[in-house]
Amino acid sequence: MILEAAVLHIKQGQTREFEASFKEASSIIASMKGYIRHELQSCIENDHQYILLVHWETLEDHTVGFRESQPYQEWKALLHHYYDPFPVVQHYEQVLLDR
Repeated sequence: MILEAAVLHIKQGQTREFEASFKEASSIIASMKGYIRHELQSCIENDHQYILLVHWETLEDHTVGFRESQPYQEWKALLHHYYDPFPVVQHYEQVLLDR
């Protein structure tokens, strides 16, 4: 399983609109092959910052399957205009400490 993590900086004064758009966009990402689950959390210290965490079965499910799909174009249209700056997306895998 792969964890996608992105810190989202939302333009000032647009957090309510962003949250409404994200609610709509959630059904897009949830319909993708390899999608497991996602969560959006708001930052306590910065009211215009969020973290998006998405669990995927494989890295390619996100980087190819989602990002190269038509549904991703809908996702972009709903969300990308809220970001300033555009988020850096990173991927993580679990470290098994009991090996």
